[in-house]
Amino acid sequence: MKAVLFVGHGSRDPEGNEQIRQFIQQILPKLPAELIVESCFLEFEQPDIAKGLDACVARGATSVAVIPLMLLPAGHSKIHIPAAIDEAKKKYPSADFIYGKPIGIHHEAVEICKQRLQDTGEDTAHISEDTAVIILGRGGSDPDANSDLYKITRLLWEKAPYPIMETAFVGVTVPSLEEAVEKTVKLGAKKVIILPYFLFTGILIKRIEGMIEQFRFAYSDVDFALAEYFGFHPKLELVIKDRIEEALSGAVYMNCDTCQYRFEAMEHISHHHHDHDHDHHHEPKGAETAQ
Repeated sequence: MKAVLFVGHGSRDPEGNEQIRQFIQQILPKLPAELIVESCFLEFEQPDIAKGLDACVARGATSVAVIPLMLLPAGHSKIHIPAAIDEAKKKYPSADFIYGKPIGIHHEAVEICKQRLQDTGEDTAHISEDTAVIILGRGGSDPDANSDLYKITRLLWEKAPYPIMETAFVGVTVPSLEEAVEKTVKLGAKKVIILPYFLFTGILIKRIEGMIEQFRFAYSDVDFALAEYFGFHPKLELVIKDRIEEALSGAVYMNCDTCQYRFEAMEHISHHHHDHDHDHHHEPKGAETAQ
């Protein structure tokens, strides 16, 4: 029997974790009825990935497709999930484990960004010269993930060529949201739309909402709008279904099994201590890596 294990990042915000569960329930009727479906989280919430893998095998799965519900490939998807799969292969040698891809750079993800702009009232066919868009990612220590967000910004610009379109990050790396806002205002923007490249809500999304109010106070002559995160957009279902079909058909092209980066990193990182209670310090003080 085949199973799909969805892996969410996990959040300190219960609302964000609940949205992941709701999304999975929403997509469930559109998957093959014979599929075993389980979900788990990497941190801040239970069950963890080891328990998720156990649950799939306990329900009779002989083949498990592990699907990360994450936007961009970074440390979790490159190191921690493959490490958990390695452990499961040792524990269940008669079962097959297939690792699916994160959402990554996907056509439909860019379409969701465009739709979220339109949801703020924008007419992307008739763009105002003094409107700026800031694509806001979480930010991290992985250059690949950070550079992917720049590529996504460019792909969105191809579909909605705003004269001012910037990339920014909430934490860890630069430019920060504050720096991007300051830049867009200096470039003459009279309206700034902040488009969060996030799957679901969480502590960071709620912090961004508070930052918008600060920007409105600091730049009283500029109109600020916060676009919606991905959430339950129908196109997100299409992306996830693509990732599931790739995994189940064996058409996943990832190099995690032979990635020297992962093997070298695992010499310094003990995944045995990677539980939901620890803090990566990926964010500025008080922040989190929400899903």
